[in-house]
Amino acid sequence: MFCRNCGKELTGTPEICLGCGAKPLAGNSFCHACGAPTNSLAEICIKCGARLAKAAAVNISPKSRLATTLLCILPAYIVCIHGIHRFYLGKIGTGIAMLLTLGGLGIWTLIDFIFAVSGNMKDKEGNLIKNWQS
Repeated sequence: MFCRNCGKELTGTPEICLGCGAKPLAGNSFCHACGAPTNSLAEICIKCGARLAKAAAVNISPKSRLATTLLCILPAYIVCIHGIHRFYLGKIGTGIAMLLTLGGLGIWTLIDFIFAVSGNMKDKEGNLIKNWQS
């Protein structure tokens, strides 16, 4: 992986580039896959063909996707307590609403389960829950 701001090669998936101090995918000057210079309006890298990530797509939550998925489904269908995963994600208001409505009679809980498993669930700050482990 390369920093899109300065082009420096990165190990792992750091939150901040040690070369320039920016979020690695926040820039638009270099390809994140091969490090080649790119046009700021380009959607793919001409050198390697990689789709260039947008800065908004890198907001990944530190919350665990596995914990979210298990907290969504297990309490709901074992002891009929819906919405516990919402409290874990910091969404207190919707957590209370799910408790009071029994997860929209299970439909809301099922939809949240599908979102959690597919990685499309978001936390309170709007960051995607993508990592299975935290």
